[in-house]
Amino acid sequence: MIDLPVLFIHGFPFDSAMWRHQVAALSRWERIVPDLWGAGLVNIPAAAGPFSLAEQATRLVGMLDDLQVDEVVVCSQSMGGYITFELLRTFPARVRAAILCNTKATADTPEAKRGRDTMAATAEREGPGAIAAELVPRVLARVTQERQPAVVREVTTMIERQPVYGMVVTLRALRDRPDSTPLLGQIRIPVLVVAGDDDQITPPAGMQAMARAMPGARFMLIPEAGHLSPLEQPEPVNRAIERFLNEL
Repeated sequence: MIDLPVLFIHGFPFDSAMWRHQVAALSRWERIVPDLWGAGLVNIPAAAGPFSLAEQATRLVGMLDDLQVDEVVVCSQSMGGYITFELLRTFPARVRAAILCNTKATADTPEAKRGRDTMAATAEREGPGAIAAELVPRVLARVTQERQPAVVREVTTMIERQPVYGMVVTLRALRDRPDSTPLLGQIRIPVLVVAGDDDQITPPAGMQAMARAMPGARFMLIPEAGHLSPLEQPEPVNRAIERFLNEL
């Protein structure tokens, strides 16, 4: 299975650059690293109308079809994990194994839904810089903010370059995503769950409970990492991913 491609699915409000350390380290495997619709260089036309994470999953499968790739290992972060659950729900034959970084299976609470709407309004009114100012302190571990100024700058710049309309429709899609908790017990593929010990958005206790709900899933806690563990602590994350891939 060494040649099995790895599909990297980034989180919000980021783009494929968040996986740069993994892309460099996992050179033995074919790596498929797209910008999602509405992120990075892939803008959403304003006339596109409503949009969902299920549609993101369908678009990714269309991309795999174009590449003539039947089956992948999916490596995802946050929103990417929600899209992974959509793939497992609708296209399970396309996913050989999954690596779920800093994500959760539950839907948004009413309070979180209101927060999505508020953030969408902020993006429309003030632009992506305001979103970066709000999110960077929440997505990075406190030790990252104190000791890794280059990572703080990189994450800030990544958020600031996202297209506003893409941010807005993606926030609405995140708000309206389904609860994937009932799916967990049905997942029979190998799964690696990677958590940051200082993740304020998807705390490690919840991620460990999610891992326990999936038969045979493995849990890995990354020290000194927040919600962006693949970018904050790439070396231990890369080692965990490589070990997982080698065992498939």
